[in-house]
Amino acid sequence: MATKLPKNYKPTAKEKYMCAKHKAFFRQLLSKWKNDLIDQNNRIIFGNSDDNASSADIVDQATSYSGKTVEMRTVNRNKKLINKIDESLNKIDEGTYGYCEETGEEIGLKRLIARPIASLTVEAQEKHENQEKIFADN
Repeated sequence: MATKLPKNYKPTAKEKYMCAKHKAFFRQLLSKWKNDLIDQNNRIIFGNSDDNASSADIVDQATSYSGKTVEMRTVNRNKKLINKIDESLNKIDEGTYGYCEETGEEIGLKRLIARPIASLTVEAQEKHENQEKIFADN
């Protein structure tokens, strides 16, 4: 059975970490974010009628093409985010959401509220980014 959340509920550290209310809050947050991204993608893909693409004016065509490129990058970025959101929703179902993939430690409510798809603690993320930087510098 789904946990009913009070209006304007925010998880607090006073509650047990990843209790039913926390999971319900993050499921709701992630689901809304996912739906917003899907809506945005649908507007970009199906909602644009761009008459400049077939315009005789080369500047209009270039502007149209440039805009379409930016839109498709947005669609692709949204698709990747939707996949990460789906992974996070699956983790909620499995009971692993909110715990670091590397250390198993609690990621923390503040970090998850700021970045609901976070899969690493701040420390593990920094270590990961530093290793990437070292690898990129070589």
